[in-house]
Amino acid sequence: MTTNRRNALRVAAAAAAGTALRSTGATAGEAGTAPGGAAPRPLFALPPVTIPIVGSAEVFPVRRIYCIGRNYAAHAREMGSDPTREPPFFFQKPTDAIQVVPVGHVADHPYPSLTRNYHHELELVAALASGGRNIPKEAARDHVYAYAIGLDMTRRDLQRGMSDQKKPWEIGKSFDQAAPIGPLHPVSALGHPVRGAIRLSVNGTVRQDADLSQMIWSVAEQIANLSEAFELKAGDLIYSGTPENVGPVVPGDVLLGQIAGLPDLSIRITDRA
Repeated sequence: MTTNRRNALRVAAAAAAGTALRSTGATAGEAGTAPGGAAPRPLFALPPVTIPIVGSAEVFPVRRIYCIGRNYAAHAREMGSDPTREPPFFFQKPTDAIQVVPVGHVADHPYPSLTRNYHHELELVAALASGGRNIPKEAARDHVYAYAIGLDMTRRDLQRGMSDQKKPWEIGKSFDQAAPIGPLHPVSALGHPVRGAIRLSVNGTVRQDADLSQMIWSVAEQIANLSEAFELKAGDLIYSGTPENVGPVVPGDVLLGQIAGLPDLSIRITDRA
């Protein structure tokens, strides 16, 4: 095709676009503006994802969910890593993976699709009310509004399969209801948990049993590291890592998570949804 022919086609296309805009009474700068000059409206409504706050009528809107991997030495070793060498690494779960579990309830949690090796990982969760970039470790805890108890549920076979292929293993971590969590407990009432038991039982048998003080990277260090890669903001959650002895669960199992200073969290694994 000659240069003149190409130019003629471009001119014709631009003229046709201009005619289309004029026929609707819009200019190029007004494309997408609602009729009558009204503000554009969303095509459909997306329900907000929120978490209840203990002692408050307000709820916490969730912006992002960050998770740190292999943050207890024994867990790092059981996953095939050397905890003395690895810098912290993070992944994310989708916001709508949140499953709020009320205090005193055993919530039904459906066994997800595609997996035959579904694992529990109990974690302390930090909820941020502010953020920023390159936050110094010494100031990091000032951004934490509250803490909660949570589970980082994992389709382990899918995670390992993708890892073996050197591909992202998001499919093993990011799926519906992959992030059960209890209500938030403000720092003003709870303080900052730095030590205390973190324990998970399945059908009454203890599987995970450690202390928060055994984290390789503290919550403050996690915030500082994350803020070097992302601008942290209000609404962000940080799942701060799980102890050793993660393991499989099947339909019918009842999980009981316990972290010192926080109410228990319990879910029952049900058949696939």
